[in-house]
Amino acid sequence: MCGLAFSAQYLVELLALPIPSSVIGLICLYILLAFKWLPERFVAVGAMWLIGELLLFFIPPVIASIHYAPMFEEFGGSLMFTLVLGSISVLVITGFVIDRVFRFERRRNRARRNRATKMLADAALATSDTVGV
Repeated sequence: MCGLAFSAQYLVELLALPIPSSVIGLICLYILLAFKWLPERFVAVGAMWLIGELLLFFIPPVIASIHYAPMFEEFGGSLMFTLVLGSISVLVITGFVIDRVFRFERRRNRARRNRATKMLADAALATSDTVGV
């Protein structure tokens, strides 16, 4: 993963792309996973760790808001509204995306099981047809 991040950064600097290297890295990761050039299990452990530590990504904004107390005295209401609305938006969108990914995986796994069951049933039927002859 680090190699992918460094490669994306190098590519952005080399081609002077206006797109952040993190976006290029995510696109490359998506392509690698979509074409099965990179097994999903290589990414799964890191993804589970990130989801488990998601709360840590919200701590720096809270610390920054404590650090800038004078600004809160002047613009407190509108800043709090913006912070709360932004946090709720991130949580809702993240939950929605995770829900959709889990549903997609569940459907994909169910389709695989159905295909395997159908193949086994067809094989058993073919075997019974040849045994009866």
